[in-house]
Amino acid sequence: MSKGLPFIRIIKPGFLTTIQDRGRFHYQKWGVPTAGAMDVYALRVGNMLVGNDESEGCLEITIQGPVIEFLEPGLVALTGADLGASLNEKGREPWESFRVKKGDYLRFTGVKNGCRAYLAVAGGLDVPTVMGSKSTYLRGQVGGIDGRALCAGDVLGIKLRGKCDAMPKAIPAEYRNIQVNPQIIRVVLGPQEDAFTEEGIKTFLQSEYKVTNESDRMGCRLEGPRIQYGSDPGIISDGIAMGSVQVPGNGSPIVLMADRQTTGGYAKIATVITPDLWKIAQAKTGDSIRFSSISLARANAVYREYENMIRLLPERFIPLEETGKERLFLIKLAGKEYRVEIREMT
Repeated sequence: MSKGLPFIRIIKPGFLTTIQDRGRFHYQKWGVPTAGAMDVYALRVGNMLVGNDESEGCLEITIQGPVIEFLEPGLVALTGADLGASLNEKGREPWESFRVKKGDYLRFTGVKNGCRAYLAVAGGLDVPTVMGSKSTYLRGQVGGIDGRALCAGDVLGIKLRGKCDAMPKAIPAEYRNIQVNPQIIRVVLGPQEDAFTEEGIKTFLQSEYKVTNESDRMGCRLEGPRIQYGSDPGIISDGIAMGSVQVPGNGSPIVLMADRQTTGGYAKIATVITPDLWKIAQAKTGDSIRFSSISLARANAVYREYENMIRLLPERFIPLEETGKERLFLIKLAGKEYRVEIREMT
């Protein structure tokens, strides 16, 4: 149980619900994985929608969501995957914040799009920080609540109560990431692309791969055409970045993610660019992936555009006013935005 004003009670934990922030940095040199959110964009946006620091800890909800009871009034946001959320049996769309009352229940009916949703809480979750992070690293039993996934009966508190009165908001449609199939993933070749034959690199870039059921927070395992090595697949172990595409001796690529090991001894054919990492995080078993190579210079330019977009995103937030049975919001049609009021008639 966390400290602070009790706010969330877990009634059912779902498939895998953990506490994650942006990760545990500066400890990889001692063999400590970063952990953190798989879909960092969704986590950052969720926190922005409720007025938190964008690195604050959230609930990462995978595939089958939990049943949550709210113990106090507050403001929360859902981002990332659409897992069929409903508040007191009324559907809730992702990519917006909304108020909750004491005794409200949040449930999830099942995957509609994507794989991982994020629940941000205004004021932040009051759980201990371990090595500067609230993130749960399951294999090492570090962070979150006792280093484990959330269980039925867990109660989570709010760190700062005062932020709960902010106006609910939504982000425009063009900033909402939607998973498609197949998904095109941009990569920079290397750092060991010279370990592969020209045919092997061609196979990697021209083939379609499917996500296997062995994928997890450590890595997204893919099946498809085998990638041909030019020499022994083993290398002297070196550091692994988020999105490194490692190719073991069987020739099947693995995209290493949040819970990745700190070093590895297999050659890495490419690295996924940061703005496309969400596509791997939201891919589920059976989804298809294709890789597209871009230059390092172009990757840096795309990253700068991505960070600038996030920096300016709060200026694009759409206020959502909810009073009784009325709701005001904006819709975009044919390039124009319209303010619409929906009111239940009696």
